Amino acid sequence: MTLRSALLALAVAIAAGGLVGAERQQAHAGRPGSDFGGVRTFPLVALAGALGALLRPVFGAWLLGSILLGVVGLLAVAHARARDAAEAGVSSEMAAIVTLVLGALAGSHELLPDGPRFLLVAAGAATTMGLLALKRPLHGFVARLSEDDVYATAKFVLLALVAIPLLPNRTYGPLDVLNPFKIGLMIVLVAGISFAGYVAARVVGSRRGLLVSGLLGGLVSSTAVTLTFAGRARETPPLVPLSAVAIVAASSVMFARMLTVVGLVDRSLVGAVAVPLGGMAVIGVALSVVLYRRELRQGGAGEDLPLQNPFQLRRSVAFGLFYGLVLFVAKAAQVYVGRWGIYASAVVAGLADVDAITISLAELHRAGATARAAAASGITLAALTNTLAKGMMALVVGGWPLGRRVGLCFVVVLGGGAAALLLW
Repeated sequence: MTLRSALLALAVAIAAGGLVGAERQQAHAGRPGSDFGGVRTFPLVALAGALGALLRPVFGAWLLGSILLGVVGLLAVAHARARDAAEAGVSSEMAAIVTLVLGALAGSHELLPDGPRFLLVAAGAATTMGLLALKRPLHGFVARLSEDDVYATAKFVLLALVAIPLLPNRTYGPLDVLNPFKIGLMIVLVAGISFAGYVAARVVGSRRGLLVSGLLGGLVSSTAVTLTFAGRARETPPLVPLSAVAIVAASSVMFARMLTVVGLVDRSLVGAVAVPLGGMAVIGVALSVVLYRRELRQGGAGEDLPLQNPFQLRRSVAFGLFYGLVLFVAKAAQVYVGRWGIYASAVVAGLADVDAITISLAELHRAGATARAAAASGITLAALTNTLAKGMMALVVGGWPLGRRVGLCFVVVLGGGAAALLLW
């Protein structure tokens, strides 16, 4: 290691410690003695770790180990002195240990080249600083979690990290198209996107307006948003305009969600569906914003969207079975009917769920079993069909006033998508 590289490692370590230390000192300003360290202590901890790593080739690993034991000892003493302070915890002590490790990483030139290694140190320091700074929001979010949320999260983690890896990674069936492992991955993919949207909704909250409620609800289920607000519109007629905004916004997010799913399954297909799906998403969001601004003055924007945790084991298994069925039907339609069979299966599947047909066609295209144009057209047709179905839900459940508003917006959105599909 050159002198320049060593000095740069020390500088990166000190900067990383400074970030964490600045947050700690600011968080405990005005409460002297209530916490360990600040803007001077944490850079020194990182510097000690970096020096231990730089000197390891000469003195051996025992030096770095001794530094770690010494820092842990100091932390134990500091924690013992502050244990009677208000809100005494171990966050700062753990942050100091992480800072020491980041300093050691900055000085460990044999692990990675300087650029990637320093970037990893910076990312670790930024993450640590963010977790410490977001104490109140994180605690508030956890306080809002229900028992069902905890159980659903635990089941999702077990499914994603334990059950799915045990599935056989080979194809079965007469058309050699059903792969249990890949079907499991698609279950996790869709559930993960819905779960992320649900977490965002719980963090942000839906009292920021019907537009935000619709946008966040669209990440979980645009159909659920449609049914929820259609029912409210029928029960409370003054909510009809803003309920229409929420439904259109949720459906617009659905298009962006489909585009994200395609990108995760088959990146090469994104270009073919970006124009129709992206166009419908942009048009829908623009209409939502325009309608929202027009109707906001009339009040009623503080309604909550009663979303439930989207992950349920039974629902996930049902989606996996439906996805496998759609995948088989789409493959059979292509083999025995051709391109028009794919279109027909997309229209039928889109009436119930867009995720299954989107993933199925993207997977078939990625495997080379379906042409690019056919897969893109099928995905777009499924989006169009599903949007029409939600328009009918709004009319039947919410009544004519809601159905008329949602229908007019959907006509514009679908017109743009159909034009993009034909031209693209």
